[in-house]
Amino acid sequence: MRTLKVLLATSAALLSVALVARPQAAPAPTAQAQSPYSYEEVMVPVRDGARLQTVILRPRDKTGPLPILFQRTPYGVPDAPPAKVPGNQVSLDKDGYIYVYQSMRGRFKSDGVFTLSTAVHPDKPKVTDESTDAYDSIDWLVKHVKGNTGKVGMWGVSYPGFAAAVALIGPHPALKAVSPQAAWIDYWKSDDLHRNGALRLSYAIDWLSMLQLDKTKDTDFQYDRYDTYDWFLSKGPVAEIDRQVFKGQVPMFTALLDHPNHDRFYTDQRWSDKLGKTTVPTLNVAGYWDQEDPWGSWQIYFKQAQNDPDHLATMVAGPWAHGWWQGPTAALGPIPYGVPSGPQFQEQIQAPFFAYWLHGTGLRPTSGVKSFQSGSWTWKSYPGWPVPGAKATELYLHADGSLSFTAPAASEGCRDYVSDPANPVPFRPRPMSGTYLSPDWSWWEAADQRFLQGRPDVLSYTSAPLDADLTVTGSVLADLAAATSGTDSDFVVKLIDVYPEDAAKAPEHPKPGDYAKSLSGYQLPIAMDVRRGRFLASDTTPQALVPNKVTHWDVPLREHDHVFLKGHRIMVQVQSSWFPVIDRNPQSFVPNIARATPADFVKATQQVCAGSKIVLPVVR
Repeated sequence: MRTLKVLLATSAALLSVALVARPQAAPAPTAQAQSPYSYEEVMVPVRDGARLQTVILRPRDKTGPLPILFQRTPYGVPDAPPAKVPGNQVSLDKDGYIYVYQSMRGRFKSDGVFTLSTAVHPDKPKVTDESTDAYDSIDWLVKHVKGNTGKVGMWGVSYPGFAAAVALIGPHPALKAVSPQAAWIDYWKSDDLHRNGALRLSYAIDWLSMLQLDKTKDTDFQYDRYDTYDWFLSKGPVAEIDRQVFKGQVPMFTALLDHPNHDRFYTDQRWSDKLGKTTVPTLNVAGYWDQEDPWGSWQIYFKQAQNDPDHLATMVAGPWAHGWWQGPTAALGPIPYGVPSGPQFQEQIQAPFFAYWLHGTGLRPTSGVKSFQSGSWTWKSYPGWPVPGAKATELYLHADGSLSFTAPAASEGCRDYVSDPANPVPFRPRPMSGTYLSPDWSWWEAADQRFLQGRPDVLSYTSAPLDADLTVTGSVLADLAAATSGTDSDFVVKLIDVYPEDAAKAPEHPKPGDYAKSLSGYQLPIAMDVRRGRFLASDTTPQALVPNKVTHWDVPLREHDHVFLKGHRIMVQVQSSWFPVIDRNPQSFVPNIARATPADFVKATQQVCAGSKIVLPVVR
């Protein structure tokens, strides 16, 4: 959730998106004079008397009143004006905005305590939350920032994306346009801290410790082992990390352990429940390969679309990792597609959106869904989602390891493997860095899955080469007929696009490592997620599984827009651990997995049986 630290290393242009905090200092006079922006730091008061650290950057080459583009962040505000216009702001700067950045309550110089709470209280106007802080700050800005037009837009990626979205709850009259990008609505569901109730362990450690151990800076968690896989495995049950390492100093992490089920701790913070009629134009943005927040922005769009008589809500998605649409992106991780989809989004969608609603120039943006489709590498426009003409099509897993659109006979039986919590399946190649300590984190969901070949606890099912392109647009679902010898279990399902063996020529004069970079035979994950057995019947009241009983496991694989090209094959992989991005399931039922004992972790025999399938929304 600390947006784009790695991307900053390759594009210093992303100041407005990825404000990685540094110790705050007054800008030097020379920096002020050389920058295309003037710089001012103020403390903005809000309704309970707290004051929030706020930086105002005004373009020097614009005269006359300008609208405000406002971003609220926990990651720190600029301590000096940028030396040049950030790359993702070039198209915005052609229209002209006063850029305002604010440290959220309890971070850096802002007063208060940073709790990470996403709860809102529209029925209690005297209670402060992130929506009221946004409202009060906008009210102050339009009254006190010189030369503004009285129109405000909010935007941001990740936490700033949430901070923009939550301003839609009781929006200030001056708020005329909002773009929540990689935002989220529910810590328990399918974004930062859980996936369908399974704890996102390594990410929770790195993100929450960075936000709560020190108010005044963003600090990477320091591991004492080079391979973080080994570090997490050595700690045993998750509660030992809280006890031995954090010692209760990361309150949100402790709260996650105290609330393993989808109880009111989470649902009371689901701020999107308070969204009513869509009254503010909204540009929601998500990445199909977003390794942090792929789900929430879609849910905001779906909620807005339920009551959008003026057609103000738009959804944009593409083959992007977390926030990479704000960079010069023209590749899906190691797969170049030659189209500058990041700059195209910035220039053709984002800038016109704010220009129309804040400047009154250009054409009114259309609502619906705009998608940069992977595989075809082209932009598509859809009137809504699901798209017209998409047909649910069942792709079956067969006991011989094949994959086809032909239903199996019941006599096919099952395939099995042994899942051992002492040797969990790694989620990316080892050795693993900490989340923010290498570029590997950004694109791990697009990494070649051949690194798992040979593991006996990963089942693979592969189709014949496709005789025509297959377009999948919409919500993908896995439906396993599966069993475990334990009383609890996880199943991880991956939908993979397998490139032909001759997809690329081998390098004539390879340097060390070049041969392995070829796309020949590449196994590209399209959709991956986990389902925890204890929550199959209820996410509030977990139940033990009946050993060896074949049960239907629905595994939501979220929204996608992808073309499996002719000659490619489709693969599905099934496994029962994904470590340490997901905490280990002990495979014996306990009241709280985080507080399991070492003795609770047992081997289990897993079965994937006839009738298991992937349901694809196929567009013909």
